[in-house]
Amino acid sequence: MSGNDFRDPVLLTGVGREGQVGEVVARTLAEAGATLLLVDRTADTARERAAALTAAGHRAFPFGCDLADAIAVSALGDRVRREHGDRLSALVHVAGGFALSGSLSESDVDTWHRMITINLTTAYVVTRALLPLLRAGHGSIVYFASEAALPGANVAAVAAYAAAKTAVVTLMRAVAQSERGSRVRANALAPTSIRTAANMQSMGEGARYIEREQVASAVAYLCSDAASAITGQLIALS
Repeated sequence: MSGNDFRDPVLLTGVGREGQVGEVVARTLAEAGATLLLVDRTADTARERAAALTAAGHRAFPFGCDLADAIAVSALGDRVRREHGDRLSALVHVAGGFALSGSLSESDVDTWHRMITINLTTAYVVTRALLPLLRAGHGSIVYFASEAALPGANVAAVAAYAAAKTAVVTLMRAVAQSERGSRVRANALAPTSIRTAANMQSMGEGARYIEREQVASAVAYLCSDAASAITGQLIALS
């Protein structure tokens, strides 16, 4: 990859705290030459990540936004246009979250709604708002699904999360098909458990992980010119 892959900014959602996957995805894209627009629900978190990248000599700009709020995301899109132009090279939607829902008969409706909101609704709302910028930049969208969305996955205790991530895959395919003519590509990654600080705390050292750097490399490739023929694909990372 080269800086030529990122002629326009890359918007990354869900940058999260230090030790999470968004941190390494952001760093990898910045090292590949991208100007980053970092979005997190908490503006302070986005500022922390942007400050760390800026201190390392990269270009990164923070934004706080509730990505499930269509009005707030529309305002975010307007601000991006005013401050950074009307083109994006890529949208990387890391924002989301995981929760056990247990057996269906004992599951909690609030957990179901929360999984749908933070994983699926955010993906839909952000894509809808930013598509004009991605069309102008002939950009790439990378969604985060999960191994729970793959055929044969064990989803008995995670039905809400699995349903949301499977729906993200369907959204990705719809975008890939409908935007082919505008040269906007859309793909999704389906990683197994990623070695993040949160996962290490909850699952311990003995779980099977993939590294954050492996995920970030896949994201950067899908955003690059080298992947210009790849769209509508669900890519498992294990």
